[in-house]
Amino acid sequence: MIRLFTLLFLMALSSQLQATIQTKIIEYRDGDVVLEGMMSWDDSIAKAPGVLIVHQWMGRTDYEEGRAKQLAKEGYVAFALDIYGKGVRPSNPSEAGKLAGIYKKDRALYRKRLSLGLAQLRAQSMVDAQRIAAIGYCFGGTGVLELARAGADIAGAVSFHGGLDSLHPEEAKNIKAKLLICHGADDPFVPTKDIEAMKKEFTDADVDWQMIYYSEAVHSFTQPMAGNDNSKGAAYQDRADKRSWQAMKSFFGELFTK
Repeated sequence: MIRLFTLLFLMALSSQLQATIQTKIIEYRDGDVVLEGMMSWDDSIAKAPGVLIVHQWMGRTDYEEGRAKQLAKEGYVAFALDIYGKGVRPSNPSEAGKLAGIYKKDRALYRKRLSLGLAQLRAQSMVDAQRIAAIGYCFGGTGVLELARAGADIAGAVSFHGGLDSLHPEEAKNIKAKLLICHGADDPFVPTKDIEAMKKEFTDADVDWQMIYYSEAVHSFTQPMAGNDNSKGAAYQDRADKRSWQAMKSFFGELFTK
């Protein structure tokens, strides 16, 4: 009997050692527009909660793909979607602002692209379709809140230094998800009026929401490519990055614990 238990233990250990983080590029469409996202998962897990990742204004980059792999290592199936279209990537902040602005002005189009990405994640055989959340950065932080306002069937959404404004605050009544907003206390790009309007919007609609402020953090505090100069209004801060990631993990623990 002892030998049998030992053999089973060694087999289980061998399986864990052989497990690897997998990635896969997935093409999907919005009509004639080809979109291209990246899926990442731990192949030792048969079924896991899914996490949708919405990119910042430069589009789906190595940054989002790295976050997808991080989430896979935590035991989730992550899908970094594509809002702009395959190969459509701004080359500088000016171009990024114009491209992101298209979707910020046309929230219906933005929500459509978000929903298409969510559908791709939900369709994966290794995803527990009843346990899905969405996270987003900057432009993508705006996106996950829009997805929630659209009434998406997700358990939760996490906005990292995202825009908080809503063109139609009354749509908060559609929100089914719990919300976590991670925000830089010194972010100059999100007006106080937007924060107060968001609080009223969610509170009036009886949304389950929480907001965490990170001291001395500005916009883009989770993104090393933003540099370290707070005077520019967007800069990386290691402390806020790590704390917000831990806050997300704790939030997911609440959402997904059966």
